Amino acid sequence: MHGAGLFDSNGNLVSLREDVGRHNAVDKLIGSEFLADRTPLRDRLLLLSGRASFELLQKALMGGVPMVAAVGAPSSLAVQVAKEFDITLVGFLRDDRFNIYHGRDRIDGYTSTSIGGMG
Repeated sequence: MHGAGLFDSNGNLVSLREDVGRHNAVDKLIGSEFLADRTPLRDRLLLLSGRASFELLQKALMGGVPMVAAVGAPSSLAVQVAKEFDITLVGFLRDDRFNIYHGRDRIDGYTSTSIGGMG
């Protein structure tokens, strides 16, 4: 089972969808926001229960989501999309650590000496 969640800038869960497929969970989530006339999602963070693929970054882009965080690894193509379209991308998200692949300036409190990683 996979989950996709939308969070506001204060870290509050706004919406959550689940499905056996990662892509379906994101489709359900962004689709429900579209049908409720709440897109683009410029002030939301998309959290993925698995890895961040190229296709999931494309879905975030189409939904207007500026920040994607994933429990798993991003693919190299996902990192390319994040850089090209300025989507903040976080991977390997755990309780006390994470890697930043693009957009560290959008992460409040991040400094070069704090926990995190790349680009």
